[in-house]
Amino acid sequence: MLDDSGFGPDERRIVEWMTTHLGATVTGLRRQPRWRPVWFVDVDRDGERLELVVRGDRFDVPGVFPLEHEMLVQRLLDERGIPVPHVYGWCDAPRAFVTSRVPGEPDFAHATDSERESVMDDYLAILARMHALDVEPFARAGVWRAATPSESGTFGLALYEMGYRRMKKRPDPFLEWVLAWLRRHPLDHHGRESVVVWDSGQFHHERGKITGVLDIELGHIGDPLMDLAAFRMRDTIVGYGDFKDLYARYERLSGHPVDVGAIQWHHLAFTLSNQLAYHAALAEPVAGSDYMTNAQWCCETNIFAVEAVAEILGIELGEVELPEIDRSPVGQAHEHLVRALRSIDGADDFARHEIRIAFRLARHLQRFDEIGRQVIDADLDDLAELIGRRPSSWQEGHAALEDYVLADDGRHDEQLVTLFHRRTTRAQKLLGPAGSAMTTHLPIQMFG
Repeated sequence: MLDDSGFGPDERRIVEWMTTHLGATVTGLRRQPRWRPVWFVDVDRDGERLELVVRGDRFDVPGVFPLEHEMLVQRLLDERGIPVPHVYGWCDAPRAFVTSRVPGEPDFAHATDSERESVMDDYLAILARMHALDVEPFARAGVWRAATPSESGTFGLALYEMGYRRMKKRPDPFLEWVLAWLRRHPLDHHGRESVVVWDSGQFHHERGKITGVLDIELGHIGDPLMDLAAFRMRDTIVGYGDFKDLYARYERLSGHPVDVGAIQWHHLAFTLSNQLAYHAALAEPVAGSDYMTNAQWCCETNIFAVEAVAEILGIELGEVELPEIDRSPVGQAHEHLVRALRSIDGADDFARHEIRIAFRLARHLQRFDEIGRQVIDADLDDLAELIGRRPSSWQEGHAALEDYVLADDGRHDEQLVTLFHRRTTRAQKLLGPAGSAMTTHLPIQMFG
């Protein structure tokens, strides 16, 4: 008998859904400790054991595509033989859809080089098969698509930007600068159209083969080269192999040449996805939001964006000097809070996850207390050199820099690359103590 004494309303509704829609008895249910509501559910249906996932809706940021759209794309891919988790159905409360659970490993931590190569061959072959699918049945079923094929490569980014504009809370000069750069340097996508997952490189594998392509939330009809660009960022923590070799293998498998210039453009565009999505959640975080995960993702990918523009412009980026620690009157209190949070043990995995969120936030505030005021001063000093006057506050500085980049029209891009490199690097170094995972920048594979 399943012990449901600790279940909340969502868990009880999930149990009811399994009974009503699958005729199954729930034997195990736990929420995944992460930033998005996801539950792992084990059920018994007429003696058959099913391992399921209930994939819920994000609550701190609106999805670029509705959750129903994610389910639709996943179901259509499954029906056409693309290995994605099978969709069992839609749940109204909590808003979620139910899928099979895919076995295997999400990375290559325990894989040999030959196993990794085999997995990546399989993954690239899956992408090639998916990109060869006829897009018209997907469009007729309701999968989102640009108004014209010539917009296929910018459709997703345009949706991200629309969401950002709709919810913008404060000046964001970095984001405005890179968006303007992309507009000034448009790329001819040659009308390529395919079903894409976009946030590529997410899968489980076992014995050298893909067991399932995961996380289809950004799936739509777009430029297939978007899928070859996006997982360059995830490579820094997964390690897929040399991208020149991966692209050559995709060419052989797909029969289509790979336009590396287009991939470079798509890579830069996708580096903005976190800052576009989480701008509002960081400016005004809602209850339950994983502030530090959102901040870490944004800081890391913002640096990737600066590095991408620097590579295109042929600019060498140097080291960024950090200020010395300034011990404040509340320094000991911060240290006491961090130690206290580190010592607390939650009742279950999700409770421990919530405590860790608070612990990492406390370490960020502790680090800001140590060097934050000096970082703000350094940012304002940089601004004084650029615009000829020193703003009186960080708020005024953000507004002045946004006004500057919007009016500049690319005339000072080389100076702005180095300025934003210093600003984004300093922002990352404020996330936690020196040398911590939160403040460590992982180098990305360059195109040159």
